[in-house]
Amino acid sequence: KLTARYHRFKRSIRMKKFISILLSFTILFSLSLSAFAYDTNKVNATLESVGNYLYETVKEPQVASIGGEWAVLGLARCDMDIPDEYFENYYQTVTKYVKDSGGVLHNKKYTEYSRVVLALTAIGKNPQDVAGYNLLTALSDYEKTIWQGVNGAIWVLIALDSGNYDMPNNPNAKVQATREMYVNHILEKQTSDGGWTLSGDVA
Repeated sequence: KLTARYHRFKRSIRMKKFISILLSFTILFSLSLSAFAYDTNKVNATLESVGNYLYETVKEPQVASIGGEWAVLGLARCDMDIPDEYFENYYQTVTKYVKDSGGVLHNKKYTEYSRVVLALTAIGKNPQDVAGYNLLTALSDYEKTIWQGVNGAIWVLIALDSGNYDMPNNPNAKVQATREMYVNHILEKQTSDGGWTLSGDVA
């Protein structure tokens, strides 16, 4: 009888310990969820504040890094109710810019093409036909694109993936690019510690 009572006692102690541990985890988990919910609310409020700032500050986005595509891209991908007119006005600005420049966004910095492609894709416009020009064509010129080093190659891949675009044929390119060529270029520029430098130096 004593042995049976002893075993029941031990089982009771183990059960109480188990219940205590379970309750402790439940409380900690509940606190974590509350903290997460609080942080999420703060993040959402911050994003809304940033969105409002962009919308109020960049009223007429241009073809530019500052006051242009990054603002358009951010506003297009946020949950704010941005008027369609805002994005349509930007598209008309891009169309005029491309037409006036003969389809050349920059003679050296081909990340200009990648940036505009990203913004146009985000607002549902086709970068393959802007005033009759395919803005992806320049990005298939391998040598001119990697003039900017690893950054040029990275942004081409991001731009292509943003709309699952195929690499177009570029009859004016000395070296026709492929996705694999850009991937290999990026990998070749990896530094010994596993990272990358903006300059492309690997030493």
